[in-house]
Amino acid sequence: MTDALKLGATLYIPAVRENMVTIANGLKYPQLRSMVFCTEDSIHDKEIELALERITDLLAHIQPSDKLRFIRARNPKVLERLLALPNIEKINGFVFPKVDLNNFKDYFSLVANRGFKNMLTLESKDVFEQSKMCLLRDKLLELDYQNDILALRIGGNDLLQHLGLRRPQDRTVYETPLGFVIYQLINVFKPYGFELTAPVFEHLNKLELLIKETQQDISCGLIGKTAIHPSQLNIIEACYRVDREDVAIAEAILHKEATAVFKMNDSMCEIATHRIWASNVLKRHQIYGSKHLVTAAQRGSFEQG
Repeated sequence: MTDALKLGATLYIPAVRENMVTIANGLKYPQLRSMVFCTEDSIHDKEIELALERITDLLAHIQPSDKLRFIRARNPKVLERLLALPNIEKINGFVFPKVDLNNFKDYFSLVANRGFKNMLTLESKDVFEQSKMCLLRDKLLELDYQNDILALRIGGNDLLQHLGLRRPQDRTVYETPLGFVIYQLINVFKPYGFELTAPVFEHLNKLELLIKETQQDISCGLIGKTAIHPSQLNIIEACYRVDREDVAIAEAILHKEATAVFKMNDSMCEIATHRIWASNVLKRHQIYGSKHLVTAAQRGSFEQG
């Protein structure tokens, strides 16, 4: 089953690359859990035909795997062409860029009920208006599109661009005007069962800041974070490991003989309000394991390039 919790660190790969098959089949970056082959911003308009040729070849050689593999469609017209390719059912789903109230139906009219799990990128100006995000949420629910959605992706760089800003190198995204927007999106979508992924961290030489931001992502309930370079993958994934203390608390909360309210490690535990948290902690632990020192992950990086 495709589960957003399994996204981990997601690597975007321009769909004109020649080595996509080795990445898709785990020969290159074997620890990579999820990937997106991109036909949007990472390539030029004139490269669309080449990208479609390379994706056709990729689909012919993809092997069965538990890795999550997506294609980012440039627009609905490109999505329609992708859906017509042989072996397209080998991928898990698609990423729809710049989704808003004006175009979401154009994407879903093509993929609805076809078995794909898709991700919608929230990165248009509409994202800054809570009323429009509430309306988008309600429309997705009303039209029964939620079953076709794996997660909503927060497009941090595009959103900052609308503000005329670029992410600074000395603070996390939560310490910029985008922090408020992220909290707003969480409040609009999470209570209704939508998962959200975290914005990309675009600096390669700020490892401690990347760790701090990923920890903030997790504390906000975001799961999955785009990596701009393979060297970020181990760092992000290390942050998804779970504290042993949290595992013990979660197990106690979900124990069949647990009392309604009890104290553990000097904190109140209440089954009625903490059950979902506890279940998510154990799922995350099953996927990513227990947390060691996160700083140790800085020494382990993927192949460069």
